[in-house]
Amino acid sequence: MRPTSLRWRLRWLVIGALVAVLVPLGLFSMRITLREMDELADGRLAQAAHVLQLMVRGAGIDALAGTAPSGHSPATLPQSRHTFESEVAFQVIDRDGRVRLATANFASLPVQATTADGFADIEWQGYRWRTYRTCDVPAGACIVAGERYDSRHDILRALWLDHALLVVVGLPLIALLVGWAVRRGLRPLDRLADGLAARAPGSREPVALEAAPTELRPVVQALNTQLARLEDALERERRFSADVAHELRTPLTTSLISVEGAIGNADPADADAALGQAQQALNGLARRVEQLLVLARLEAGAVERPREPVDLVPLAGEVIEELAPVIGERRVDVSLEVPDTPVCVSGYAAGLLALIRNLVDNALRHVSEGGHVLLALGQTGTTVLIEVTDDGPGIPPERRDEVFARFHREPGGHNEGYGVGLSIVQRVAELHGASIELLDAPWGRGLSVRVSLPRAAG
Repeated sequence: MRPTSLRWRLRWLVIGALVAVLVPLGLFSMRITLREMDELADGRLAQAAHVLQLMVRGAGIDALAGTAPSGHSPATLPQSRHTFESEVAFQVIDRDGRVRLATANFASLPVQATTADGFADIEWQGYRWRTYRTCDVPAGACIVAGERYDSRHDILRALWLDHALLVVVGLPLIALLVGWAVRRGLRPLDRLADGLAARAPGSREPVALEAAPTELRPVVQALNTQLARLEDALERERRFSADVAHELRTPLTTSLISVEGAIGNADPADADAALGQAQQALNGLARRVEQLLVLARLEAGAVERPREPVDLVPLAGEVIEELAPVIGERRVDVSLEVPDTPVCVSGYAAGLLALIRNLVDNALRHVSEGGHVLLALGQTGTTVLIEVTDDGPGIPPERRDEVFARFHREPGGHNEGYGVGLSIVQRVAELHGASIELLDAPWGRGLSVRVSLPRAAG
């Protein structure tokens, strides 16, 4: 089946439907009309015979004799008129079977041609005739009235022509009107196509179609939904690329430091220790890649994993252990304050680990050598607190809302980040229904980031 346009399909489907309806209706109407014409002609023939019968009764059969004219000569007929007089005839027959009065075309018609009362069909002088016979016993006369079938056929041909004009002339005109109507009816689709063609790449503006038909509104709504999902998917891909660059930088740096230390160290014991640290960093890198993939799947909704109870205490220890080479290189004092009991929340361990690691890593990049970073965990009632405090330059209150924007980097740091750390923190917090506050550090300078999460039930 060859591809066709929607306009073409609609046009010919409508025309086909009209033909399928109008042609049978026309044939049915023609059949009814022909039957009614036959009944009308028969009734007219019988009425003419009965009128002649009354006239014969009034004049008397004995007063009748001769031949009545059967029509005008061509010279006497007006050019614009058509006569059917030569196509009708009658006979008046007495009780002895003699023709007393007849038209010229029935003057020599044998009496035996019509013997039964009522309607009959006969062949006479090369024509087929429809006759009607009635007898008047008191008057002693029988009346035979006849009409040629070709006279009726002329009328029927005129009826056929009238009906054919509807098909021959009407259908092409209807086809043109249907084509115009289909083009006009599909204009909203043209406007929708123009709007989509003019849409800027990456635009999040919904497609607007003024005065959209009712049938097209669900299409526009579904299209806007799909476009929004597509933009979200593209945005997740872009963010994931940035997250990968950001998250893998620290373990790669640690691995390089350890490998360089092993290469430049002449003491085999120290070289082995450095290689062990490099191996540990690479193992951490593998775990980081897996966590990134899990985080990406969670954010994209690709898996429907239920939340699980997660103890934040071992996660905090894992972060400090993972960042130990960076902490030692920068000579920063990092403290960990955790309660003696587990600090549990309901969520995803990979995401919460990324949250804590990015908070600590962000603090490390904004403190000077010999600075102090504190990672504290606590819980009050139904809330669990994660707080990371540093004695760096801090962030003025008027700029604190900007730090969560992707690729935003505050001045005063080591300019080693990509500006996505706090963005990742915000996404993980949203995933867990947590809130984030940026506060002044209690040491007179610096910044304190406090994340409040719902405590796990039980």
